[in-house]
Amino acid sequence: MTDITLLDGSIGQELVIRAGAQPTPLWSTTVMIEHPGMVQAVHGDYFNAGATIATTNSYALHRDRLERAGIADQLKPLINAALEGAESARMAHGAGRIAGALGPLVASYRPDIRINPDQAAPLFAGLVAMMDARVDLFLIETAASLEQAEGALLGTAGASKPVWLSVTVMDDDGTRLRSGEGVAELAGTLAQYAPEAVLINCSRPEAVADGLEILKTFGLPFGAYANGFTGINPAFLKEAPTSDVLEHRTDLGPEAYADFAMGWVAQGATIVGGCCAVGPSHISELARRLMLAGHRII
Repeated sequence: MTDITLLDGSIGQELVIRAGAQPTPLWSTTVMIEHPGMVQAVHGDYFNAGATIATTNSYALHRDRLERAGIADQLKPLINAALEGAESARMAHGAGRIAGALGPLVASYRPDIRINPDQAAPLFAGLVAMMDARVDLFLIETAASLEQAEGALLGTAGASKPVWLSVTVMDDDGTRLRSGEGVAELAGTLAQYAPEAVLINCSRPEAVADGLEILKTFGLPFGAYANGFTGINPAFLKEAPTSDVLEHRTDLGPEAYADFAMGWVAQGATIVGGCCAVGPSHISELARRLMLAGHRII
């Protein structure tokens, strides 16, 4: 029997789907503004499915993204709304932890967007200061390059809570970050900044296993939460994209996704869950499979 942390699944993408509105470059931030109660409902559904962590809807809450829409002055209220959604769901459920999500600056899957770690760090530190007292851990998500990983880790250095780093790998090669740099090259960054766990997220599940074989050599708790997209296509790799240009897979239902995740657990992963286009039904099936295999979900 192994203790497994079961993350939730998609938050932002799930909110966009449930809202049924035309996606905007602000992504799930728009939904949180227009449908404030929906955030708690999504977190609640994941807790009910068996997840033990609620990941805040703060992935896209960066000042640069809000400035494009002319609402940069709303950063703090939006962070508060994201926290309140997770807190309310946890209170209703009666248990669980809250992970403060920290997405990449400017855009996802864009290692070509170069921001010096010393410049990125204060931007992340400002978010940490707003969230630190109300979360149980920080989850740096979708780092696509060594530079992006370092900037976020440097910015979380003052956090009083554990920090987990999650990177995104190439769709056809799980041994390389989307920058083309080898996953193995993370070793120095991890040694310098000492996050408490390292993961792979928002990548095709087929690519994850090869990456995990490298993560397991770092001596840290490790895991993965993959996406349900056919791939990250060029139409998304432009300024201010909208999520509707990403195609959802039709062959990755709950059972198929759980097959992948159970394979990661067999490799030694102790943190699993889902990312974009992986919903509560997937997490429910994964919880069932973990318990059936004799694991304890913590």
